[in-house]
Order: sequence, then structure tokens, then C-alpha cells
Amino acid sequence: MKLIYFPAACSLADHIALIETKLAYDLVSIDHGKKTADGRDFLAINPKGYIPALELDDGTILTENQVILAYIAEASGRLLPEGIGRWRVLEALAFMSSEIHPAYLPFFKDFPEVEKARARQKLAKSFAILEDQLGDQPFLFGDQLTIADCYLFWVLMVAPRSGVTLPERLNRYFARLKLRPSVVRAFAEEGLAL
Repeated sequence: MKLIYFPAACSLADHIALIETKLAYDLVSIDHGKKTADGRDFLAINPKGYIPALELDDGTILTENQVILAYIAEASGRLLPEGIGRWRVLEALAFMSSEIHPAYLPFFKDFPEVEKARARQKLAKSFAILEDQLGDQPFLFGDQLTIADCYLFWVLMVAPRSGVTLPERLNRYFARLKLRPSVVRAFAEEGLAL
């Protein structure tokens, strides 16, 4: 399979998950002009125009971060617990993709400060919820890393750009994840500095 990504974008979550699960993958980057490194028009691959996209070996294209993460977990049999834990992980993914990820938009575009201030308030509330959920556990859902942790890593990585200070437990959690071999490898493969 091929992960179509942009360095340091939310596709980093999928990249980390692929490494964690040991599934075989190739990386295909896109540029700002929506051309893939292998010469294709990204809009022909994903008409929505944003990453990530996962191209399966049979040519099927999956889009939407939470769907790709769930696919990786299902294909590998890892990073997604059984029973109610499965639904809690999917619930966390939905929360991050629908509430937190879009709240970053004012910081990536030229929005007025009033919109940025509203977004900071929303992010602070969302981070407080996630910090409560994390508690004193090593990962969001206990002792095992899940696809929710992969996405949360990216969500927390982007926080400094928003001007929101991470709550202390989330900050410590983020610092621990930065040392994880899968994160270190993903950063190296994307040409990023930790």
C-alpha cells in the first residue's frame, strides 16, 4: 500500500500507525501544487484535495484520517482493542477529527484575531477533556498504544502554532511519544526534525 502524505501534516498519524503495525508501505509525498512525487495529479487520486490518502494494492483509494487509521488497525490486527474499547478509540478519533483538527484552521490561514481567540478557547476545552481521559495512564486508553494515540500525537504537535499551552499531563505524554521508535522513524522518513 502507498500512503500519500505531506510532511508534518495529519498524515503523520497514519505513517506512525503503519510503522507500529509493521505493515508494508511506500510513501508518496505531494507538493503544494498537488502533484505526487511519482508524477500523478493528486486531485485525480483524491478529488477532495487533501491528505492523507491510502492507495491499496488493488488500486482502491481510502481517504479521511480516521478511516485510514481504522483500516490500518483492522488490516494488522493491532492498535484497536476489542469490545467497548474499540468504540472508545473510534469515539476519540471522531472527537479529534471533528472538534480539534478543524479548530486549527484559523492558524493555518489568514483569519482575524477574534477567530483565533475563539479557536484557542475551543482547543483549551478539548485538551482539558483529553487530559482527563488520559489520567495517569501511559496511553489514552491504558497500557497499549492505539490509533487514537497516533492521531493525538499529531494534534498535540500542532498545538504550539495555535498559542495554546498544553496541559501538563498531555505535555508529558507528548514528550514520551516523541521518543517512541515509530515516531522517530516517521520523522526521519518525512525529513523532519524532532
